[in-house]
Amino acid sequence: MTDPRHASRPPESQQPGRRVRSFVLRQGRITPAQQQAFDSHWSRFGLDFAPAQVDLAALFPKSAPVVLEIGFGNGEQLLHAGIHEPDKNFIGIEVHRPGVGRLMNGLAEADIDNVRISNHDAVEVLEKQIPVASLAEVRIYFPDPWPKKRHHKRRLIQPEFVKFLATRVAAGGMLHLATDWAEYAEHMLEVLDSSREWRNRAGLGSYSPAPAWRINTHFEKRGVKLGHGVWDLIHEKI
Repeated sequence: MTDPRHASRPPESQQPGRRVRSFVLRQGRITPAQQQAFDSHWSRFGLDFAPAQVDLAALFPKSAPVVLEIGFGNGEQLLHAGIHEPDKNFIGIEVHRPGVGRLMNGLAEADIDNVRISNHDAVEVLEKQIPVASLAEVRIYFPDPWPKKRHHKRRLIQPEFVKFLATRVAAGGMLHLATDWAEYAEHMLEVLDSSREWRNRAGLGSYSPAPAWRINTHFEKRGVKLGHGVWDLIHEKI
């Protein structure tokens, strides 16, 4: 089953301010340990939202390419990336506070400093805080597929969004998507292959093999047990 991560809303048009939310905020119950994570670790790992560009070079202890993950859920993938890809800096965006708390506890336990977290709407963070052409890579894993036809307009991966996203990724940078919903995979492929800003690394109409850096999270394993396939799309900024 596709995981319930909902971290952002796509532009309804290319003009800021005319948008509909693509997530339903399901905060769930935050545990005392997760709340303690906010109290103890937010000052170290948190990225507060403000309508002003962030100096990414000053955000991390060392200079490195910056990778943005939208909708990291419980942070399992992002924690793995922070540990196993020390040559990169990571920003994760997630609106679900329990997942944010869990990730911060994991980061503190691993004592790594190449991950920062935003607990805010991803499109607003991208619009207001992320400088143009500053990202080396964007990762969006298992976004809400909004399976009912009348809800398709709420999907994050839309032509307007991928065009806007390209403004924040440097030339030659990468966009990596993954989904376990077949119809959404087809939609993603059509949107990106029709884009003038992105080139399909696997060739037009083709999906990419799952790369080594994307682990099988518990959400994915649950979906596989239910008979779901998984599709990866890797596109390069032109």
